[in-house]
Amino acid sequence: MRIFTLLASMCLGFGGLVDLTSNTSSSNPIAHLDQPQEWQRYTVKDEEFSVSLPVHPAMATSNICLSSQCERRRIERQIGAYLNGVVYTINCVENSTGKTLEEFIAKRLEGTAVTEVSLNGFQGKTYQFTSRGFKGASQIFKTKSHLYEFGALGADIEDPRLKQFFSSIILGGQRSGTLLEDGIGSVPPLESGDSESVYTGKQVDRKALVIMKPEPSYTELARKSGVTGTVVLKVVFSASGAVTNIRILSDLPMGLTDRAVTAAKQIKFLPASKDGKFVSMWILLEYNFNLY
Repeated sequence: MRIFTLLASMCLGFGGLVDLTSNTSSSNPIAHLDQPQEWQRYTVKDEEFSVSLPVHPAMATSNICLSSQCERRRIERQIGAYLNGVVYTINCVENSTGKTLEEFIAKRLEGTAVTEVSLNGFQGKTYQFTSRGFKGASQIFKTKSHLYEFGALGADIEDPRLKQFFSSIILGGQRSGTLLEDGIGSVPPLESGDSESVYTGKQVDRKALVIMKPEPSYTELARKSGVTGTVVLKVVFSASGAVTNIRILSDLPMGLTDRAVTAAKQIKFLPASKDGKFVSMWILLEYNFNLY
């Protein structure tokens, strides 16, 4: 079931990163470099990690069908947080098929610098890369039952924020922290200019760069009733990193519109830029609900 489509030109990479394409400049907008005063540690039930983040993250869990009759399934999770020009993500995959680390990594981050890393007895790899002028890094590990990708985009790996993020990762063993549940997490506070100027894609130097884009699931009632169709939303990807001004242009019954709205609020992105500053931008989102 393909549910999520952005009605704009895109390309995939960085474990699901989507670029709404640049128009002119490829320089990185000046981001706030203030070191967060206090990060909080988070963990997830039935997962094998904990990690610290600067704000409470969004989380979306998917139950992936692995066979024609769905006798075999796999749990996948996307976790994401944004603050001051950096998006932090954790992609969690239940390793029910016994993939190796190399199989999981294959074709995910081609052409990037890589080093070996060991954490709590688990082997992994660290990647450094640049995407559309933004620097970033990720660490990928295979644990007893899962495959994990911890990523950050918007700063160099030597940035104190990225160092704090990667050094906080704990795998296996005793894990403490706030227990995460599916939801939109903390919403970035709107900056003073967010409500004043909202641009179209043609008016910005670089369009928004989407890193985390959860797909909404069917409600049980809608599935049983065979409801199909499309929810279309017009939203603002704000300069502060929040999805705001959500307008429903086309809806569906039985809770599907609400599911689409929640998925939109969970999107994590680097804001569009104009004249070296982050700015707000209109985006059209289309969520297709199909049963097959």
